Amino acid sequence: MSTFQAPKGTYDLTPPDSAKFLAVREAIAAPLRDSGYGYIETPGFEDVELFARGVGESTDIVTKEMYTLTTKGGSQLALRPEGTASVLRAALEANLHKAGNLPVKLWYSGSYYRYERPQKGRYRHFSQVGAEAIGTEDPVLDAELIILADQAYRSLGLRQFRILLNSLGDKECRPVYREALQTFLRDLDLDEETRRRIEINPLRVLDDKRADVQKQLTDAPKLRDYLCDACRAYHEEVRALLTTAGVVFEDDEKLVRGLDYYTRTTFEFVHDGLGSQSAVGGGGRYDGLSEMIGGPALPSVGWALGVDRTVLALEAEGVELDLPVTTSVYAVPLGDEARRVLFGVVTELRRAGIAADFAFGGRGLKGAMKSANRSGARYTLVAGERDLAEGVVQLKDMESGEQGPVPLADVAAELTKRLG
Repeated sequence: MSTFQAPKGTYDLTPPDSAKFLAVREAIAAPLRDSGYGYIETPGFEDVELFARGVGESTDIVTKEMYTLTTKGGSQLALRPEGTASVLRAALEANLHKAGNLPVKLWYSGSYYRYERPQKGRYRHFSQVGAEAIGTEDPVLDAELIILADQAYRSLGLRQFRILLNSLGDKECRPVYREALQTFLRDLDLDEETRRRIEINPLRVLDDKRADVQKQLTDAPKLRDYLCDACRAYHEEVRALLTTAGVVFEDDEKLVRGLDYYTRTTFEFVHDGLGSQSAVGGGGRYDGLSEMIGGPALPSVGWALGVDRTVLALEAEGVELDLPVTTSVYAVPLGDEARRVLFGVVTELRRAGIAADFAFGGRGLKGAMKSANRSGARYTLVAGERDLAEGVVQLKDMESGEQGPVPLADVAAELTKRLG
């Protein structure tokens, strides 16, 4: 065992579990690629001010959870706690909004970092796949992204997830609701930290998961009663589009999410099999974020889906993913000459697109065959001096146990035929 271990709240991703993570990432990315979203990658750290302005100075993410550092040159940087602000910053820097038709549709995948109390489903280092549609205010875009996430989850075999939907209003109607909510909250029996939130961002109090707080919020004013006509019409159009597409959702008037930049549409994907950490993904519209970080007005919408929590949700439902075969053929050489010949065969197979591995280290037949079994290979190639003298290798079907000679020159063609 190493003297060192992964830092608290983080994890190493190793086989075979890593194959599940790759499968989840691909399942989420596939419908995005098919819908015109291009891949973008941003640095793992950004200027602290990007997140302070974008995510919100009063959020727990900025005040308590960001990993920050000072460079030798004195710059204040932070490991990225989320992806949207970085992607929008990169799109603005590259002038993608000027390069072609709007919206600019982007998807990304990577690791993110928050200093949180580690528990199942909540880590200090976590993986997400996200999507952003930048530069267009259209309820069809909001619906499209929700539908694509629903499609991705269902393609993985998930069924026991729910979609929660709400509207947070806009800069015209939300301030009126904010004031009404503050008036209501100030009369409640709340702790000092929560009272501080009332003055800075009262909507975040609605997201408090504590039972005693939620009980007091029963009669809180409802945001839907304060929506302006434009926001109400926009939200109803999103709801209608989802219904027409056959996507089931639940209206949740207390859904506010943890980031300050959301406006109008907000949504969350939850899985009740995960306990308190039930959110597997979420997102919403952020029409003012571009201006917050110094860009032009670019109404946008996006989401991020947690790879870690999606894997946990699959396990909670007992879903077995159809993972790609890592090794189809395993070569077992008996002797130095066989090592050279079979390694050449393995190289040829790989060039033909067949997943092939090799018994390295000069092990004997018994040990090498154990390795072949553990590899999961469907076929094993075995060759010794006599086989080479006859110009053949022994091809063994690891499922049926049948074995027979195949001419060396025909191995690739024979395996291609058998593996389909």
